[in-house]
Amino acid sequence: MARLLLGVSGGIAAYKALELARLATLDGHGVRVLMTETATRFVGPASFEGIVGAPVLISEFERDPMRGAFPGEEQTSHDPIGHLELAGRCDAFLVAPASANTIAKLANGSADSMLTTSFLACAAPRLVAPAMNDRMYADAATRANLETLRSRGVEVIEPEEGKLASRGEFGRGRLPDPEQLLARVEASLPVGDRPWDGLRVLVTAGGTREPIDPVRFIGNRSSGRMGIALAAAAAKRGAEVTLIAANVSLASPPGVRRVDVETAAQLAAVAAEEFDRTHVLLMAAAPADFRAAAPAEGKLQRSGSLDLTLEPTEDILAALASRRAEGQTVVGFAAEHGGEAVERARGKLRRKGADLIVLNDVSNPEIGFESDRNAVTLIGAEDETEVPIASKDEVAEAILDEVDRLREKASRPAA
Repeated sequence: MARLLLGVSGGIAAYKALELARLATLDGHGVRVLMTETATRFVGPASFEGIVGAPVLISEFERDPMRGAFPGEEQTSHDPIGHLELAGRCDAFLVAPASANTIAKLANGSADSMLTTSFLACAAPRLVAPAMNDRMYADAATRANLETLRSRGVEVIEPEEGKLASRGEFGRGRLPDPEQLLARVEASLPVGDRPWDGLRVLVTAGGTREPIDPVRFIGNRSSGRMGIALAAAAAKRGAEVTLIAANVSLASPPGVRRVDVETAAQLAAVAAEEFDRTHVLLMAAAPADFRAAAPAEGKLQRSGSLDLTLEPTEDILAALASRRAEGQTVVGFAAEHGGEAVERARGKLRRKGADLIVLNDVSNPEIGFESDRNAVTLIGAEDETEVPIASKDEVAEAILDEVDRLREKASRPAA
């Protein structure tokens, strides 16, 4: 995997950098940590060293016991200049948290610590994640410094809005969660390092809304969480991902191109436009099966009963699968509610012409709509695979592993 350089500057949010280091290490990345002197007042170097399995460096005059190597690498035979060696060998450099003081130094090219000196010498993708009080973040000096970094190609990960460290304070200045930070770093890695580099993936997510009148609609309870997880997992593997989001309030994963739609007709139109250049279609959205045949132009008034005539919406999955070209993989999703769910999903596989149907039994309250967990059955032409209850991120990885298997099988020469 990648060699990640993590710079930690002074601020209460430094505790989140510990979790970031842990997640990156669990993901298989080699992580080295650089800290400012002030950062050690919030988190001890020994905590990072225990997580990443490598010494933390603070001063540019400090000797690196690992001679610039990352965990899992062989050390060089000579004793290189530490800040140059680490900066030259890393695949990405993230400063998180980036305090107002450190941002000012980075913007002005100051080199007074191991962190700032290495940042100046780094030619790999560089990212900074500001974390501070909202008034400090909003100050003109901080805004100008961040704009300077952006103009030099540094990616700025905007802080979130919420409760701040100071008691009773609320505003924009919170460091994003470690999972989001790691995703942004992984999205910045150079092309060629990941298994899905070169693949174009189209993901649909959420549920469509079919208008009855200007304020009412026919819809469903799909949140789009599974589609978001799939888009994130595909991007993490290196794919060029387009997400068609139907009424999804969740944020897009880093590095994912997003197109927002509302109705099934809009979803169908965008999907048809994007499909021909797609290698893998993950149709996780839940389009409404019916829409009002004649939506009212004005708001319907409550007066007695209402007769509503419905008509079927487009069968988006079947339409796309019918025009597929060689090398395209089509994955559909089926939300069933108990009963003979597997049989119905297998019938859908045949009718739609898909390569795989992901069956989700929403009758289970542990994995229903809005849940962060899921359990699915992967139904192919020849077999079925159970994916037990896990986070939707883990389920997404299992689905993509199955897509890998299908594509590898399809690429083999006929016997």
